[in-house]
Amino acid sequence: MATATRRSMLRNGIILLAALFCLTVFIPKQANAFQKADTAVTGEMQFTDIPTAADSVVIRKKADSVAKTKGDSVAKIAAAKQTVTSKEEPKSLWQIFIEGLIGGFTAVLLPCIYPLLPLTVSFFTKKSGSKAKGIMHSVIYGLSIIVIYVGLGLIITLLFGSDALNALASNGVFNIFFFLLLIVFGISFLGAFEITLPSSLANKLDQNSDKGGMAGIFFMAATLVVVSFSCTGPIIGTLLVDAASKGHRLAPALGMFGFSLALALPFTIFAMFPSLLKSLPKSGGWLNSVKVVLGFLELAFALKFLSNVDLAYHWNLFSREVFLSLWIAIWALLGLYLLGKLKFSHDSDVPFVSIPRLFLSIVTFAFVVYMIPGLWGAPLKAISAFLPPEGTQDFNLSQAPDVGITSVNPAETPSKITERKYAANYVSNKIKGLEPWYDYEQALQVSKEQHKPILIDFTGFVCVNCRKMESDVWSNKEVFSRIKNDFILLQLFVDDKADLDPKDVFVSTYSGKKITTIGGKWSDMEAKDFNSNSQPNYIIMDGNGAVLVPPQGANYSVSNYIKFLNSGLTAYKAAK
Repeated sequence: MATATRRSMLRNGIILLAALFCLTVFIPKQANAFQKADTAVTGEMQFTDIPTAADSVVIRKKADSVAKTKGDSVAKIAAAKQTVTSKEEPKSLWQIFIEGLIGGFTAVLLPCIYPLLPLTVSFFTKKSGSKAKGIMHSVIYGLSIIVIYVGLGLIITLLFGSDALNALASNGVFNIFFFLLLIVFGISFLGAFEITLPSSLANKLDQNSDKGGMAGIFFMAATLVVVSFSCTGPIIGTLLVDAASKGHRLAPALGMFGFSLALALPFTIFAMFPSLLKSLPKSGGWLNSVKVVLGFLELAFALKFLSNVDLAYHWNLFSREVFLSLWIAIWALLGLYLLGKLKFSHDSDVPFVSIPRLFLSIVTFAFVVYMIPGLWGAPLKAISAFLPPEGTQDFNLSQAPDVGITSVNPAETPSKITERKYAANYVSNKIKGLEPWYDYEQALQVSKEQHKPILIDFTGFVCVNCRKMESDVWSNKEVFSRIKNDFILLQLFVDDKADLDPKDVFVSTYSGKKITTIGGKWSDMEAKDFNSNSQPNYIIMDGNGAVLVPPQGANYSVSNYIKFLNSGLTAYKAAK
């Protein structure tokens, strides 16, 4: 009886851990904890001649002059610009690795793999003849799994190339493909059908596994990869989608390394200590429950990709209310499933609600209740980075911070510019209470007219960390006041797919590509003049285009951002 009780407690604990792993991967606030910058430069993006090559030389000379008056050199500022990108890439790769690791541990708990643990370990321990040989064979087996999955990640990179991977973040075709892919994966996990590879492939590999030596062990690992694809496929697909959207050539391989490492560890550990198998809970309906929970999360995650396309191409169909309504429905149904009130064809009967299920359902329904006020404009800071911007919401009761007038130039001169270029594209993304400019040349003119420095915000529709900065940092009353009153805010969306006016289309002197989109020209400017392709990227300059202080990327410390803005104001006044 005591043994059965321990097994039951361990089984419930595994369910709880699996669900927590899933929530860690798919809830955006947790997923973004490791990431400081999003990259939204696309291979399709076109680039601009604003400023031209000649203008860039002039700007750099002016920047050099200003930097010398401040006791700094342009080299230092350039190094700081480079740091913005170089510091952020490893954090993105760590995020991919950790997501892969979590995905691998979750896959172990699925019905295609979990029952194979005791069978595989018993095979090694009995066939090897000695414990030492069994351990060696299991280690080779684990390494074979890693080699196969890392090889898959490398193939993805070779097929697409790093530039193409970088394009996935805001490419409309790929985002729609990812949306449909995750919907199919989610439906599969809910039990409608199974995604399997051809049985002939599995049979062929199984035959080769009968060979002796390392080759036979490798084919055993390959057989596991193929026969478990119905469970691991959706997790791998989701992981590769996320890795590809990071735009780093190592991301798919590193994600697969984390996944395969977590998948291989249990087989190796239990082969080393086979007595631990006795403490594992028996296979049962709880395995399918883990699979169904993943299915719900796949459906929720898929909506983000549809939202990306809607924003970048200005369809204006997928508003914040629609997104939240779908999420509320999905998470509410997940809560009902955890309580046993919703049942699918492959589910076992739930005679009573276990304690882990109860606690998970409480967390799920609490999340649903948290999201409901968002339908009336509540900021929902915990998930705001994942949602469409508040400007897409028709009915919004939230108010911008009341900051008053604290400008260093209270009697500012109204601009002579009567129409803000490109402003019609960003009505949905406009932050309540702020009046940004969206064209570089216009911002330079307004800066000279009103005698204020320019705060450039290189941003993107699909930039999660940009939204997080806006909700967590810019919403602070003191930060909001400085941006509103003391700066000319210039927001440049690098993933805007709207076409340029035909007379503005040109070939970039930086990339050699033909520039046809608005986002392309700002992307080119950021790469060419500021040596960065990360968003958000904040740059403070004067009306002549001279950079006043080193640029800054995503940093969620309010005090740090206030210091950044204050340093820009100080440098601006010192340079006058």
